[in-house]
Amino acid sequence: MGVHIANRSGTSNGMSSKPTWTERSACGSLGRVTPLALPTAAHARARAGAGMALASIVCVQIGIAASVGLFDDVGPSGAAALRLAWAGVLLLVLVRPRPSAFSRRGLVASAVLGVVTGALTLCFMAAVARLPLGTASALEFLGPLGVAIARGHGAVKVWPATAAVGVLLLTEPWQGVADPGGIAFALAAAACWAAYILLTQEVGDEVAGLQGLAISMPVAGIVALLVARPDPGVVLAPHMVLAGIGLAVLLPVIPFSLEMLALRRLTATAFGTLMSLEPAVALVVGLVGLHQTPGLGPVAGILFVVVAGVGAQRSGARRPAAGPHGADAALVRA
Repeated sequence: MGVHIANRSGTSNGMSSKPTWTERSACGSLGRVTPLALPTAAHARARAGAGMALASIVCVQIGIAASVGLFDDVGPSGAAALRLAWAGVLLLVLVRPRPSAFSRRGLVASAVLGVVTGALTLCFMAAVARLPLGTASALEFLGPLGVAIARGHGAVKVWPATAAVGVLLLTEPWQGVADPGGIAFALAAAACWAAYILLTQEVGDEVAGLQGLAISMPVAGIVALLVARPDPGVVLAPHMVLAGIGLAVLLPVIPFSLEMLALRRLTATAFGTLMSLEPAVALVVGLVGLHQTPGLGPVAGILFVVVAGVGAQRSGARRPAAGPHGADAALVRA
C-alpha cells in the first residue's frame, strides 16, 4: 500500500486550459500514473448547492402565490407592504445592524436598495394581480436577463432575440388578451430587478454579511407602507399578523438564507443558470396553486425566456469584486 498524491495539470497552449487530474503512486520509483475521478466531496457540495438554489426558487414562487390570497383583504400593494414590513422587523431583530459596520457609501447604497426593493415588490404584486404568475415572472426575468446580456461576451446577441420571441408568445399581442397594465407593471418590475442586482452587488462589496439587508429591508417596508397605506385595523388583526410573519419568513428570509448557502457551493454561472429556471417554476406553481392554466403560446414563450436566461448567464459571469465582501452578494427577490 502506498501514499497517493493527486496532481492537477493543464495546458496553456492557447487552445485549451481544461484541467487533467492524475494519481501518482509514491511507493516506489515506478511512477505509476492512473486517472483519478474528481473528488466526490466537490460533487456533493455542488449537488447540495443546486438543491438549495432550487428550494429557494420554489419558496419564492410559493410565497408569491400565497400572497395572492391576501388580495381580497388588503389588495396587491397591501400584501406587498405586509410582507416587506414584517421581513424588515424580523431582520432588524435577528441581525441588529451596527452603525460601525457601514461606510457612508455602504449605508447610502443599502437605503437605495431598500427603495428599489419596495418598488420591485409593489410592481410585481400589481402585475400578478393582472397576469398569470408564470407570465408575470417571465416578463420580470427580463431584468436580470438584460444585466447578464450587458455583461456578456462573445455571441450574446442571439439571447435578446430569443427573449423577444418569448415575450411575444407570452403576451400574444395579436389576440389582445393580455392586460396592458399588467404587462407594464411586470416590465417595471424587470427594470427594478435589474437595478436591484447592481445595488445588491454594490452593498455586498461594501457591507459584510446580512448587515446591508437588515437596513434595506426595513426601508423597503416603509416605502411599501407609504404607497399602500393599509388599514391598521385590518393588517394588525391577529390572523393578518400571523399571515404577514409567515409570508415574510417564506419570502425573503428562507430564500435569502438558502441562496447565501448555495452561493458558497456553486459558481456564479451555475447559480445564475439555475435561477433562469424561475419562470418555469412559476408556471407550475401558478398551475397547481392558483389553478392558472396557460395556453401553448405562453408555455412556449416561457421556455424561450428560460433558454435565453441560461445562455445569457453562461456568457455573462461577473468578475470577482475587489472589495472584501464581494462574495457575500446574493440575488434575492423580496
